[in-house]
Amino acid sequence: MNDQCCQIFHALGDKTRLKILELLKEKEICVTDICTHFDMTQPSISHHLDILKRAGLVSSEKRGREVYYTFKKDILVECCGKQFSVFDLALKPK
Repeated sequence: MNDQCCQIFHALGDKTRLKILELLKEKEICVTDICTHFDMTQPSISHHLDILKRAGLVSSEKRGREVYYTFKKDILVECCGKQFSVFDLALKPK
């Protein structure tokens, strides 16, 4: 297993980070708006976003005083595809 896949699986092992990805699945969102969905501080949410970013699952863009995040779904699909092939499994499209 390569290092990026290890980081991805680590990042996915937290319910807060999974919920953040669910929020980002349809559109980019600024960190302030992400925070409204959680009962935690902005620095805590930023920490989770940093883990997702280091794993390659999200990208960010600063616009003025806000930072907007986007879910990079292709990275997840690529990693899971590689791992599934190790176990002789295949991802099937819907």
